Amino acid sequence: MTARVAAPPVSAPRHAVPPGACDVHTHVFDARFPNGPSPYALPEATPAAHAAMRTTLGLRRAVLVQPAPYGRDPACLLDALARGKGALRGVMIADATVADATLEAWHAAGIRALRFVEMRAPGGTGRYPGSIGTEALPDLAPRLRALGWQAHLWADAAQCAALLPGLARLGVPLVVDHLAMPDGPSDPAFGALLGHLREGTAWIKATLCRVPRGDAGYAALRPLQDRLVAANPDRVLWGSDWPYVRMAPPPDAGAMLDLFLDWLGDPHLARRILVDNPAALFGFDD
Repeated sequence: MTARVAAPPVSAPRHAVPPGACDVHTHVFDARFPNGPSPYALPEATPAAHAAMRTTLGLRRAVLVQPAPYGRDPACLLDALARGKGALRGVMIADATVADATLEAWHAAGIRALRFVEMRAPGGTGRYPGSIGTEALPDLAPRLRALGWQAHLWADAAQCAALLPGLARLGVPLVVDHLAMPDGPSDPAFGALLGHLREGTAWIKATLCRVPRGDAGYAALRPLQDRLVAANPDRVLWGSDWPYVRMAPPPDAGAMLDLFLDWLGDPHLARRILVDNPAALFGFDD
């Protein structure tokens, strides 16, 4: 049986969060649904806990990303989307064998993207169990375009720099997870990602918790956020990555949101990144 741990506590942010704000990278885990092999203990991040987290942070909306332990089984994700009553969107995984009818049913449920993973699991054992690589995206691209869906990419900066030029030609909106985890602000591969941001060919999630930061802590990562926003604020998104699997101790999502807003220092930019950008990309409406 997979080990389970409590979901991490969340504090209320000091900053006022703009109405309609969205966290674009979160997960739910629910013991009511079976899971496959997992490289980590599963948090008790149920739909109810997720809703409480959003309330504490002052977030109206969120995007749920399919966790690796659930593989290709969408049951937990679909249940959470139904409970969200329009406040949630989903990112699922699939390869080209998925049926059109399945994709259409997922769309009706609130799924708006598929995720593709190039990151390797701890221990050098290949990709995370249940994940699908970018080699599946070209065959899926026509159907994603027809649905108006995106492709989310979890890969490091060097991988992203190599992959994005080819993937951008597929005509599917590309969303890069976790700032592509660059090796600092001067990483040439991060500079290449900024080029895609300027050209509008990619979106990037300003999710700091997965980025190496050394002894200086999160302060060392401010130049990354500053360069993202300077490159193209219309292609920047914010995600917490709650409930922070494989992180001990886990961050506080409220503190992470405060850090983002502290560094941003502009309520108009905050509304653009937290409200307008995700509303446009994920098709939220009132």
